[in-house]
This record gives sequence, structure tokens and C-alpha cells, in this order.
Amino acid sequence: MTKVIKYILIFTIISGCSLKDTTGFWSKEKNLNKENIKLKPIFQKEKKLSKEFNNNFILKVDPLAIILNENSHLDNNDGYKKYLGNLKKISKYSFSKIDNYDHVEPELIFDENKVIFFDNNGTILNFNHNSKLIWKKNIYSRNEKKLNPLLSMNKINEKLIVVDNLSNYFALNINDGEILWSKNHTAPFNSQIKIYKNLFFVIDADNNLICYSIKNGEKIWSFETEKPFINSLKKLSIVIKDNLVVFNNSVGDVTALNVQSGMLEWQVSTQNSENFSELINLKTSDLIINNDSVYFSNNKNIFYSLDLKTGSVNWTQKISSFIRPSIIGDLVLTVSEDGFFFIVEKNSGNIVRINNIFKQFKKRKKNNLSPTGFIFNFKEIFVTTNNGKLLIMNLESGSVKNIIKIDNNKISKPFVKNNNMYLVKDNSILKLN
Repeated sequence: MTKVIKYILIFTIISGCSLKDTTGFWSKEKNLNKENIKLKPIFQKEKKLSKEFNNNFILKVDPLAIILNENSHLDNNDGYKKYLGNLKKISKYSFSKIDNYDHVEPELIFDENKVIFFDNNGTILNFNHNSKLIWKKNIYSRNEKKLNPLLSMNKINEKLIVVDNLSNYFALNINDGEILWSKNHTAPFNSQIKIYKNLFFVIDADNNLICYSIKNGEKIWSFETEKPFINSLKKLSIVIKDNLVVFNNSVGDVTALNVQSGMLEWQVSTQNSENFSELINLKTSDLIINNDSVYFSNNKNIFYSLDLKTGSVNWTQKISSFIRPSIIGDLVLTVSEDGFFFIVEKNSGNIVRINNIFKQFKKRKKNNLSPTGFIFNFKEIFVTTNNGKLLIMNLESGSVKNIIKIDNNKISKPFVKNNNMYLVKDNSILKLN
């Protein structure tokens, strides 16, 4: 019996955990209360940085240095958002409550003035900006609905590409919900969907990246990486640039392939695959690409900058975070899992400033408190949390100006479209003007 099998058996007996678990708009509401390439091991263990640093540093933002992209979460995850609203006018669309929402990472799809999401039964809902339901579609049998399908979606032209954690993938006409094609895979899917020309890319629960044809769903090629011990605790990430598709898997590998052929360009290991205890709780942030570098972090206290073309390590920093970072000019912004806001030099990895944005919460309320995402405009940073709070920070100083209660439970990272902010709860989508 191999060492890995022994680890798995021990873990299963002790924890009672399943090794494979495939289960995972609005009406008016009152205003809110104000094989030839070597694997490169670069894993390390460091203490978390948990003190404020250089609080006197004032971040001066050159508006010309910020390229605002409302749909950035659908391409290279760079995190730029344009939101200059006042958070006063609120509307809401409710749906059937999503089970296990703590483990769901929502992604809203915007099509002009329409918003697309799904409910607890896997029904895809398409609403316009006036709350009118345009169409809804559910492809699942009665038994499949009971499994509460979790969907990932992306769009191209008039096609909506959908994958789920029940091993289905299909395409719909985005105008009327008509099924264009529907297929089954051998394993559940657990990643973002990324689109490149006439292809789309997705990662399955076995850590395989698969390239499909948008036209008919036929598989073009696939690439296997190390299989997981258990399902990933976080949706896996894919970015595409310069004919490279770069992705992470659930055991900490980051891999770059030729986008057309699927040939391996480079691969980096961020964790020791022999250390089972480290791998079972691994959460890695979305990958982001800026210029010729790939940036990401994980909850094992390492933030990385990798060279896009070679995979070589530009720098690492001691930051424990599993939410998507953002780039502003020559700086990287991120929030650690314990509520410290970091500003890091993009080229060197040197820390410029650290702010404790959770210090206003009482000690007992900090237990299990963590950020779910953030966006920024020219003046402010908006941070969402897993206890339903929206924190508004001054961009220049990092100080928290206001904390708004949205809900008692987790809310999603902010989404922005047409100067409206959207937040997803476990049973509704809120639209903030």
C-alpha cells in the first residue's frame, strides 16, 4: 500500500469526510444601513504578517494608470472596476436558497443590461435591468435537482457556455435560453470558464484542463495534472494571454500550456505534495495577469509573482490570502484571510503598507471572519465579508470609513455593471445604484 493511500484512509476514518462530493431580480427593498520540463518546487512555510505597517503612507492614484474593465472577471481576472455610486437605491431579486452557500463562489454574467445567474435547483435565470424575467432554463431531472447543481458560466456573442458539478456541460442561446448542444463529461467540473476565440477551457475535479469547441462542445485536447486527494475547497482559476493558457489545480501546481496544442510550456509546484495535511486545506486565489507576470496567493501564507513566459519566480511574499488580488499602476492590492489590507510593489514584492481593516470588529466577531472579495474606484475600496458586511475604505490612507450590514451571512465579492454594484446572497441578488 502506497503512502498516499495510507494518508487517504487515515484521513477518511478520522474525519468521516467524503473524498468526492459533487453537490456541492429584484423587487424594491429599503435602503441599507449606512515532458520535458521539470516541476519547480518553491513551497515554503512562514509566519503570517499580522501587524499594521507604514500607516502614514498615502497612496496617490493617477487615474491614467488605472484601466477600468467592467468584465475583468471574465478574462484575465485583473480586478479593475468602475463604480462611483452612492449605495442608496437598492433593488433585489430572490430565488430558492442555495445550500452550502459558504462554499459557493458566485459569478454573475452580464449581457448588455441583462443579469444571468442560477438558483438552488440549477435553473438559469435571465433578467433585465427592470427586474423582468426574460427567460429561465433548467436541463436537470428531478433527481439531479435534488443534488443542487452548482454552475459556472461564461458567454461569447449569443452563446452562454455552462458547466456544472454533476459532469454536464452545455450551451444555450443567450437571447431565449434554447439549448444549442449538451454533453456529459467523466468527472464534475470545478473552475471558471475561460474563452479564447472559438474555444473554451475548464478544469474538472480530477485536475484535468480540457479545451472544448464552442461550436459543438467537442473536446479538442486535454492535459492531466496530479490528481487531488479531495475535491478543491475553492473554484480553480484559468487565465489566457500571449497564446498561453495558465491554470492552477487543487494540489498547488500552476501550469502553462500552448493554447492551441495543449503542449506543456512550464509548471510550478507551490506546495509539497508529500505533505498531506498541507494539501487538504489548500485554497489558492484567482490567478491574475498583468503585463508579463502572473500573480496569485494562497492560504498557506505565500503570495507569488511568476514570469508568464517561463514560470520562473519573480518574487514571493508572506501574505495568506485566497481572494483575487488587483493591480493599480505599479502596485498590487490584496486582503489577507484575517483582514489585513496589503499594498505590495509589483516589480519587487516589497510591502508598502499594511492596514488592519477588521480592527473595528469585536474580538469574538473576528472568529471565522474573512473577506470574500474587493473592488476599488479612484477614491475608495469596497471589501465584502463572509458575515454579510460591506466595508468602505479610503484608497489613499487605507482607513475604514464605513461598515454597512448587507446580511447576517456570507455575501459575494462585488460585481459592477453600468455603475451599479451587484452582491449575491444565498437567496437573492442585490443591486446597488
